[in-house]
Amino acid sequence: MYVCSCFGITEQQVKQHAESGACTPRQIASACKAGTDCGGCVRRIQALLGRGACPRRELIERRAPAFVELGPQAADAAAQAADAVPGELGDAA
Repeated sequence: MYVCSCFGITEQQVKQHAESGACTPRQIASACKAGTDCGGCVRRIQALLGRGACPRRELIERRAPAFVELGPQAADAAAQAADAVPGELGDAA
């Protein structure tokens, strides 16, 4: 069954994109354009995505950094950058 008639996107295609990691209607739109024309399918896409497991959503809920796989040095550098006060890193502010 078609979800997005503007671009001919089916439920199966939306589900495949979700299985590949798309967790939000915006991510589905980036993957296949569904929801970017008239917008009539966005609610159906939301319903198909539901509240199921989403790796990215789980990281956000745990407040875990998404870049953990880069190693501890990269995580430490990112944490230091996030804690920096504007102007400390040579900003022109």
